[in-house]
Amino acid sequence: MVNDFVLFGPCTVSFLSFAAIYVAEDDIATYTIKTIDDPRTLNKTLYLRPPKNILSQREVVEIWEKLIGKELQKVTLSREDFLASMKGLGYAEQVGLSHYHDVLCEGCLTNFEIGEEGEEESQLYPEVNYTTVEDYLKRYI
Repeated sequence: MVNDFVLFGPCTVSFLSFAAIYVAEDDIATYTIKTIDDPRTLNKTLYLRPPKNILSQREVVEIWEKLIGKELQKVTLSREDFLASMKGLGYAEQVGLSHYHDVLCEGCLTNFEIGEEGEEESQLYPEVNYTTVEDYLKRYI
């Protein structure tokens, strides 16, 4: 079992701009099927942003701690140290970590407004009972 966790500098702040969006695979399928015959989604981009699943890295760790009944030792790594740690890694590892940085530290999934070209799933389909991060993590207990 993991006893400590590395949090990445600004990614630990609970602001929408430093959050990631977590969506379970089954929920992606549910929303996809719902859009097939929905004229509101014709020629539009559907954004999956389940409100309870827009979380910072710290918030996800806190949910995990609650589930396991234990506080983990947390170490914060600055943005500069995180980026520096990628030097010397292979191209594939750098690409993966760069995406991780853009999502959690730059907020690339949450730092924009949805325009007329898109629709948000939680607005179109509020009846969908999506999987929360907490429920998803319970499968690993």
